[in-house]
Amino acid sequence: MFSDYLDTLNWEHTTERIYSKTEADVVRALRAEKCDIEDFMALISPAAEGYLEPMARASQRYTYQRYGKTMSMFIPLYLTNSCINSCLYCGFHAENHIPRTILTPEQIVLECQAIKSLAPFENILLVTGENPYRAGVEYIAEAVRIAKRYFDNVKIEVMPLDAPDYKSLKGSGLNGVICFQETYNRARYNIYHPRGMKANFDWRVNAPDRMGQAAVHSIGMGVLIGLEDWRTDITMLAHHLRYLERHYWRTRYSVNFPRLRPAENGGFQPNVVMSDKELAQLTFAFRIFDHDVDISYSTREQAAFRDNMATLGVTTVSAGSKTDPGGYATYPQSLEQFSVSDDRSPVEVADALKRLGREVVWKDWDRTFDLWRDTQDR
Repeated sequence: MFSDYLDTLNWEHTTERIYSKTEADVVRALRAEKCDIEDFMALISPAAEGYLEPMARASQRYTYQRYGKTMSMFIPLYLTNSCINSCLYCGFHAENHIPRTILTPEQIVLECQAIKSLAPFENILLVTGENPYRAGVEYIAEAVRIAKRYFDNVKIEVMPLDAPDYKSLKGSGLNGVICFQETYNRARYNIYHPRGMKANFDWRVNAPDRMGQAAVHSIGMGVLIGLEDWRTDITMLAHHLRYLERHYWRTRYSVNFPRLRPAENGGFQPNVVMSDKELAQLTFAFRIFDHDVDISYSTREQAAFRDNMATLGVTTVSAGSKTDPGGYATYPQSLEQFSVSDDRSPVEVADALKRLGREVVWKDWDRTFDLWRDTQDR
C-alpha cells in the first residue's frame, strides 16, 4: 500500500531538496527525455521561476502530442452536505450550524435534468459530504444508477470506500473516483482533520490502492493548496502518481490543485497562498513530468486565468458549477461548500474555449465501453 512507501519519504528532507535545486538542475530537467522525481522537484522549485516560458512551451507541446487541442467538460452535482468530519477549512464542517440536505432520488432526477438543460454534458461528478450513516454506499449506488440514465461518464467524490464497495459501484455504472488527500504531511494532517472518518490518514491515503484493486477506470487525486508547503505536498503527490502507475497501469489518472478559498465555518485562513504564477509553474511542471495525466481546473479559478491555461497544459475544466446540494433546481439558494470564481455559464465557457482554438468535448466516454471493460475485468 502507498502508506508504506510514503513512510520511506521524509517530509523535511524533501523540502530541503526542493529548495536546494539550482538553475542548472532546472535546465537539466527541461532537457531530460523523461522526467524523474528529482527533475520534477527542480521544475517546481524557486530556481525555476525564471524558466516559465520554456516550461510553458514544453507543457503545450506535450499536451498537444497526447490530447491534441481538446478540452473535456464536466460538471459537479452535490448530493448532500451532511458530514461527520470536522475539517477546519470546509463549509460542510460537522460543527458548522447550517441546514443539512440529502437529496432524494426524485430530487437527483430533477438535478440531472436541470444540468442537461444547461449544456450537452456527458461527464458528471457526484459529490457528497462524508456521512456513511445517512449517505452510505447504497445511497451512492442509487445516485450513480440515476445519473447513468442521463450521463455516459459518472464519477464520484465521496468518502473513501473498501475495494469491494468500489467494485460494486462499478456494477451500478461508476466510471471513476476522485479522492483528494488534502495534505500528505502525516505529522500535521490531524491538525486539519481532528475528528471523523477523515482523521484516519492511512485509510484515506490508501484509498487509490483500493480503487486500483477494484479496477476503477479513472482515479483522480490532488492536494488542497493552502494547508502546507505546496511544493513538498505536490512532490508527495507526484510520488503517489508514479506508485499507482506502476501498480495499476491499466487505470487512467487525473490531478487537480485546488487553492483554498474562504468557507462559511469561522473564516479558516490558508497557511500558504499560491499565486497564479506559481499555479502556472506547477501545471507546466506536472505536464512535463507526466505527459498522459489529465490535469483538471475547477471553477475555483478565475475565468481569465482558466482561459489562459487552457492552451498550456490543462485538459479538463468544470463549468456552470453549483457547490451546494440541489443548487441547479431543488435548492438554488442553499449553502455552498465554497464559492466559485468562474461563474460563466457552460455555453459561455465553451464559446471562450472555441475562440482560443480548443475543441470542446462534452463526451469522452461511451456506455459501450462499460461492456468492454466488464469483459476485461473478468
